[in-house]
Amino acid sequence: MPYDALLFDLDGTLIDTETVAMATGMAAFAALGHPVDHPFMQRLVGVDLPSAAVIISAAHPTLNQDELQHHWHRAFAAEIDRGLPLKPGALELLSARHRPMALVTSSGHDEAHHKLRLTGLHLYFDAVVTLADVTSPKPAPQPYLLAAERLGVSPARCLAFEDSETGAEAAHRAGCTVVQVPDVGQVTGRWAHHLARDLIDGAARAGLTAPAL
Repeated sequence: MPYDALLFDLDGTLIDTETVAMATGMAAFAALGHPVDHPFMQRLVGVDLPSAAVIISAAHPTLNQDELQHHWHRAFAAEIDRGLPLKPGALELLSARHRPMALVTSSGHDEAHHKLRLTGLHLYFDAVVTLADVTSPKPAPQPYLLAAERLGVSPARCLAFEDSETGAEAAHRAGCTVVQVPDVGQVTGRWAHHLARDLIDGAARAGLTAPAL
């Protein structure tokens, strides 16, 4: 087996939050008199909050971002507290425990751990890297390099699962083998070694599991 560890993104890869984030985000923009479309929202997929703020400011310089985040966060939190579904194959792949596993997310510390507790996924990870742990978030390689370091393995021996271009670029630049499972954002597959329809398909394409019948 060419892998010593498995590294996973969270939103859009293991949990189905991106559709909720898109819907609540568009509603928040509209409520403040700055409606946006799906292509604009897709530019924010997989992006950390400070980087997203730069994108938003460039497009809507008069928008009060504190108000936006207040509206958006409150609506998003209410939605996920009603139920946070897992992506297809997530529990099956994690529970197989093929190798040590780390979570690598652009979410903040409290937000990431809240989602993990809501879904029970906190039980599966040997390490968790959040936005609070790095100075250069995705698409920089630092989050994946740090995850590999915390697991005591070489990034070149890690298999990373991502949905967004931003995340796939980060994992690729860190030297990981990258499985990309597209979610709501546009993807080119440029940074992926394996472009897959779901997590189980991706694991099979990367040689982690037997191909599905």
